[in-house]
Amino acid sequence: MINEEEKLTMPLKCIVVTGASKGIGASIARALAEAGHHVACVSRSGVAPSSEGLSDEAAKRLKGWTADVTRPETLKAVFTRLQSDGWQIKGLVNNAGMHVDAPSATLPMEMWHQMMDANATSVVTACQAAYPHLVSSGGGVIVNIGSFFEKLGVKRNLAYCASKAAVGAITRVLAVEWGNKGIRVINVAPGYIETDLNADAMEDGSPLRGYLSKRIPSGVPGKASDVAALVAALFSPAGGFLSGETIYIDGAQGIAH
Repeated sequence: MINEEEKLTMPLKCIVVTGASKGIGASIARALAEAGHHVACVSRSGVAPSSEGLSDEAAKRLKGWTADVTRPETLKAVFTRLQSDGWQIKGLVNNAGMHVDAPSATLPMEMWHQMMDANATSVVTACQAAYPHLVSSGGGVIVNIGSFFEKLGVKRNLAYCASKAAVGAITRVLAVEWGNKGIRVINVAPGYIETDLNADAMEDGSPLRGYLSKRIPSGVPGKASDVAALVAALFSPAGGFLSGETIYIDGAQGIAH
């Protein structure tokens, strides 16, 4: 809820971030809060990301909300509640998603549909839920979190690669279709990023870390804060004419030979 002091400076604006309780989503939410934005941090748990390392003022700009992006009605309810509480929506970060792998020849169709629903369909339904609120706010920014896997042929990742390629296509279409409403849509496609969720697999001496040391030109994976800083910059005036593009943040791994 908005307190009486805040109501004096209405309207307050906020950015909705999905999958914001942990990992890259949590880092994005924190970076946006540190940049001065109020952030509605959406996740299935409804737990706001850790405010460790944030200023007291930035920490106050984070609030947890409960919704499951594969259940569109729950996310739509968050937008409705935010509006009824007096907030204007000025942005959306579609970060929530999932990853599993399986041999393509025997990939269960149930897994295919689960991946597409979580990674691609949820982006469409979240954008649809945000659209009327962004229009009524005079425009805004949508940042979709894709993956550099969208341009690669990765064994055992048929569904994941396809779902992330769909995110790029969704971004381009919406950028063109909604541009006249003042809505910019951008796809940020990370490579291998070290987070609190994969720290064990990424630790020094692990097989994955050894592989990445050879494949990434710098020899090290990115950090969640790298992605977060980029996303926060897209909500600044510097990104004012950028829309419809996929920005790869992979340390040049995707183009290395």
